[in-house]
Amino acid sequence: MAQKKPDPNYKVVSENRRARFDYAIEDDLECGILLMGSEVKSLRTGQSNIAESYATVEDGELWLVNSYIAPYERAMFGHEERRRRKLLVSKKQLSDLWNQTQRKGMTLVPLVLYFNHRGMAKIKIGIAKGKKNHDKRASEATRDWNRQKQRLLKENH
Repeated sequence: MAQKKPDPNYKVVSENRRARFDYAIEDDLECGILLMGSEVKSLRTGQSNIAESYATVEDGELWLVNSYIAPYERAMFGHEERRRRKLLVSKKQLSDLWNQTQRKGMTLVPLVLYFNHRGMAKIKIGIAKGKKNHDKRASEATRDWNRQKQRLLKENH
């Protein structure tokens, strides 16, 4: 059986690993992102951070707020590093997101920023509910137990 080659265009640029610890992700959605040319060049070099950012629905549009994309030095026309960026979703998806965020405690959290197999910049948004401290401790305890269990199984073999 032939081994599948990794796609040269698919590349994860930035990942929000803290989101899965701080939030209980109920659903996720892939969105397009409206970028300037210098932002795309900077993303190709892997210089971005979505850890402190969030998404919001305002005036019938979906926005990514407080995401950081480093300036590209060789760009003729630069960009603002922490500007609001418009996310591209269908009208039905937008209305669903708005309805879900109106419920108590729900928020839109960016999970991963990447280039898909066609080379287009995409962002995965999670519809999430904030975890309380006891929920975080419980998930940490189960994660630790799973690690310990794997070590024990590895030692026995």
